[in-house]
This record gives sequence, C-alpha cells and structure tokens, in this order.
Amino acid sequence: MGDKDLIGFSKIAATYEQLHPQEKLMEAPRHRETPITLGIPCETNSQEKRIALRPEAVSLLVNNGFDVRIETGAGDPCKHLDREYSDQGAQITYSSEDIFKCEIVLKVSPPTFEEIELMKPNSTVISALNITTISEEYLTALNKKRITAIGYELVQDEDGGLPLVRAMSEIAGSTVMLVAAEYLSSNHKGKGIILGGVTGVPPTKVVIIGAGTVAEYAARAAMGLGAEVKVFDNHIYKLSKLKERLNFHQLYTSAIDSVMLQDALIRADVVIGALRSAEGGRSPIVVTENMVAQMKPNSVIIDVSIDHGGCFETSHPTTHLKPTFRKFDVIHYCVPNIASRVARTATTAISNIFTPMLVEAADLGGIDKIIFAKNWFAKGVYAYKGSVTNEMIAKKTGMRYTNLELIIATHIG
Repeated sequence: MGDKDLIGFSKIAATYEQLHPQEKLMEAPRHRETPITLGIPCETNSQEKRIALRPEAVSLLVNNGFDVRIETGAGDPCKHLDREYSDQGAQITYSSEDIFKCEIVLKVSPPTFEEIELMKPNSTVISALNITTISEEYLTALNKKRITAIGYELVQDEDGGLPLVRAMSEIAGSTVMLVAAEYLSSNHKGKGIILGGVTGVPPTKVVIIGAGTVAEYAARAAMGLGAEVKVFDNHIYKLSKLKERLNFHQLYTSAIDSVMLQDALIRADVVIGALRSAEGGRSPIVVTENMVAQMKPNSVIIDVSIDHGGCFETSHPTTHLKPTFRKFDVIHYCVPNIASRVARTATTAISNIFTPMLVEAADLGGIDKIIFAKNWFAKGVYAYKGSVTNEMIAKKTGMRYTNLELIIATHIG
C-alpha cells in the first residue's frame, strides 16, 4: 500500500467517525472537594441494640465522598465489631465528642439534650423521631444550634411511601408472633398453649386491631401456624387489600364495632394492637379498660402502637429488661422498639434504606442539596436551621411553623 492509499484511507476513516455517533464516557458524579464527615455514635439508650449502618455499607459511602467515623463499640449490641467497620474504611474513635462534631450524625434513637449540646452549629442529625415525647424545649435546643433534624419515620421514597416505617413494621409484625408464643407458654406463666393449631386441639384465637403492614406480617405468621385470626380496622379498603395480599380464605375481617370487637376480645388468646394515626400523631384508643377486664385470664396483649401512645387504655410503655405487666390478669407486652429484639436484622434494613440516600446526597453535593432537589427526602425534615418545618409537630409543641417549601424556593430562586 502506497502513501496515497494511506492518505485516502485516513480520509475515509475520518468521514466514518463524523457520520456515526461515537461512544462517550459518562460524566462521573460530582463530589465535593472535601469529604463529608459522617458520625455514628454509641446509643446511650440501654434498650436500643440497633446501629444505623452495617459494615458493608461503609466502603460504598467512603468511595462516594464520605469520611465515616464510628464510636468504638457502637456495633457491639448487634454483633458488628469495630474491626468489621475499620476493614471497610471507617475511622474508629474513642471520643463521642468527635462523633458529634461531624457534619452528619446518623443514629437510631433521637439525640439527647447532652448530645445536641455536643453537635456543632449547622450540622445535621438523622435519627428516629419520638413524636409522643417531643417538646418545645427539645426543638428549641435544636434550633438554637440551627441543626437540621431529619426523622426516620417521615422520610419518604420516590413513590411517596415510608420505607423505614414499612421495614420496621414488617419486622415488628413477624416478631410479635414469636413474642406471643413466648408468653403463652407455661414457662412464662401463660395459658400453657401452643400458638397455632394441632390435630384434635382447637386453634389459638388471635385478634389484630389495624390492617396495615404489622397486621399483614403478624396475620401471615399466625395463620401459617394454624391460628384463627380476626382483623379489625375502620378502613374497609385496607381490610380488602389485606385479604388480597394474604390470600387466606379463612381470614375474618371486620370494621371496628364495639360489640363485635368486645365479643372477639372475650374469646381471644392473643390481641395485637397495630393502629397508627393517619396524621402521624397519637394512636387512637379503641380498647377500653372495661373491655380488657372481660378478657380471659393469662391471655396476651401486645401493643405495637405503644410507640405512638398505644391503642389499649390499660397500656403503658415497658422495656426489654422488664417487657410485661399484668392488668386484670391479662399479660401486657408494651415495648416501644420491638425491632430492637432482632437488632442485626433491623440494622441491615435501616442501612439498606439510608445508604442509597446518603450516596445520592453526596452526588448532589451535600444534605442541603438533596433537601432542595428531592421532595421525598425533604419530607423527613422537621427542623431546619432554626425553624420547625413539620406542621404537625409545630402544632403539638405550640411552636411557630415554617413551610420548608418556601425556604427551598428562596434558595433555588
């Protein structure tokens, strides 16, 4: 091939490249020049065994612009060792003060007043939100330091669902039947009956109040064991959806009628309270003290709604160390954080939900950026740089409410 042939070939190749689209490397996500510091402290609440991040998530966050710092021993209650976190790129620190000086503090229980005091101004805390105990004094402490506070229970996904609430409800629903079986047993001075049914023996009678996610998983577990299950809820569409999802023809459903509910309670061996307020406030009380007084001796009440005040008039919060009490000789189990019984499973669920959100925040340039860009994430913000931005919480505490959308509009504008 001569020089003229080579020149002609080059022209043809150049023309081909111009006429055909060429592959182009995708632009890499734009991280900040400096890493985002993310701190995970030890939980000071002795009843809390969960941690917000599993070790496998650390390397992903580190590779996406985070400097992850974990207080030594934070993962011990759910059997995740410091070494597991450090192997994935986390810095292990012996100082809780160092953790609370991070830009973002990620934890399970709401920060205490002492922990808020340790946080630096204009930082962010992502944690659970105890709506029943939140106060004006607490919000004032957050606002004094212009802290952005994001509640697990309020954060939505892109479809408008509440992913953390659903995940913890799935765990609680599956766990309550294990709890019920435990306290029905003779070892716990219960009725001495099996949860479910065996040949020639009448099945255990289970009543579930509420037809949400907890009810779905509790009913599935109970019916799988052969129990007779009745579900009560005042939303017929929820009952209909529940029957459709479970596909158990023998599932009994009913609106909450005082006469029918009372009759079911008198016959029940186990009663699960799983009602949530539509507005996210206190759960409605639908079972009176008189109704409980007529229940069978040694029957079991498990009030999953105790996180939001409870739906039994006889309920009051208990702990994992002392989980039950008796009222009218009925066993009451009213532990607020049931998911902490299976801390490792719950940790994985929390981590799987918030890790992608944090990665997206890093891609956008920080927490403020994802709040401004993603409405579903902004729904979780209840305090923002000195303002209460959740209307329901503002009304409960008597504080001034500031619409976060207006704040976002001024920043974007």
